[in-house]
Amino acid sequence: MLQKTKNFLKYLLPNLLIVNYRRLKAKLIDAAFDIKIKKVQHYQETALTIVKNKSKIKVVFFLPELSVWKLDGVYRLMEKDIRFEPIIVICPFIYYGENLMLQRINESYNEFKSKGYYVIKTFDENANHWLDVKKEINPDIIFFLVPHAVTRKEYLIDNFDNCLTCYVPYTFQTTYNYEIMYNRSFHNILWKAYYQTEIHHKIAIEHAKNKGKNVIVSGYPGIDVFLKANQISSESGKKVKTKKSIIWAPHHTIDGEGLNLNFSNFLQYHEFMIDLAEKYKDLIYITFKPHPLLRPKLNKEEIWGQDRTDKYYNFWKESRYCDLNEGNYDNLFIESDAMIHDCDSFLGEYLALNKPVLYTRKDDFVEARQNEFGKSAIKMHYQAKNKQGIIDFINKVVIDEEDTLKDLRTKWISDNIIPPNSYSASMNIFNDVKKSLQIV
Repeated sequence: MLQKTKNFLKYLLPNLLIVNYRRLKAKLIDAAFDIKIKKVQHYQETALTIVKNKSKIKVVFFLPELSVWKLDGVYRLMEKDIRFEPIIVICPFIYYGENLMLQRINESYNEFKSKGYYVIKTFDENANHWLDVKKEINPDIIFFLVPHAVTRKEYLIDNFDNCLTCYVPYTFQTTYNYEIMYNRSFHNILWKAYYQTEIHHKIAIEHAKNKGKNVIVSGYPGIDVFLKANQISSESGKKVKTKKSIIWAPHHTIDGEGLNLNFSNFLQYHEFMIDLAEKYKDLIYITFKPHPLLRPKLNKEEIWGQDRTDKYYNFWKESRYCDLNEGNYDNLFIESDAMIHDCDSFLGEYLALNKPVLYTRKDDFVEARQNEFGKSAIKMHYQAKNKQGIIDFINKVVIDEEDTLKDLRTKWISDNIIPPNSYSASMNIFNDVKKSLQIV
């Protein structure tokens, strides 16, 4: 009996120590997190007092990738106000690899420069120098579009405790990754988090450590232009087109790279979609609009490798009867007739145009990986589980125009994604910043 007791204690004590150590470690991490939040909030209160008294307020928009730009409306409103000096800072997207990363920096810079924005590159190729934003610009307010560490550390939020930091999600958040999307250190130390709907605010209250106290429901500025285009289209009537335009937008969560989402059907349909582009070339024009993260994932040698990936992308780019879009997609969406996709953000974005849209289902459980908003949005989609479902959508809904979900989408738009206060989302954000700075 004594030996059994000794053996039991020999087993139990180390495990109790491990359990207690883990609990203590978790409490210490939690306490350190609380201290960090309070510390940053103190810095922000001081910064707010200083900024309120400035005659000119420098506002930096950090942009790591052209396709995530959703703040055109906010930038333009600030540009017209003498109190603000808005600046777009093109950051490196480190997951592209150095060559493509630098190429994209230059492409984004040239794109914004050509449209008259005040834009700065973070990398000076002649001097081989990365921009020190704190020292060389000294911003008062910074807008982030991406909460993840996709750029160099000097352009992440932890480097700007003394600034008034704002966040506008580059996606219309529809997934169940609540910790990643709402409760990182990033989300909790922000000065302002501008979220899309009351549903998203509710998620922040439930899952963020700060209980969503920094959240403002503004609407989603990424769809301002789409809601306006939908209104104009409804008032002016439908344009007659000789050839239909369809967007194919596959997500990046391919097999083995799914991040617990596994939405993407790209590997199943990549050849089939080329076949459709060729088969229907006299009736439809398909534009390949991949998620920005799809290419770097396909570039991995264990998946496709760069040569095969480049050849595939180049087919869409160079063919006369289809196209490739890797940048800003406002005009692409507005001028299109329909979309086929398996993305998360596009579940909400494309619906703002009230055009027919097909969701290609990876499995029967995609709703289980979506939040309340995503579950609602997917009901407004035609859905396909196989190739025949895609063909049926093209033939019946797009070509023959049998859009049976039109009325349901109209009501859903009105009930779910119209910004509050009878303003655009961009105006709501701009007004909130001015109000916080006591600018009349």
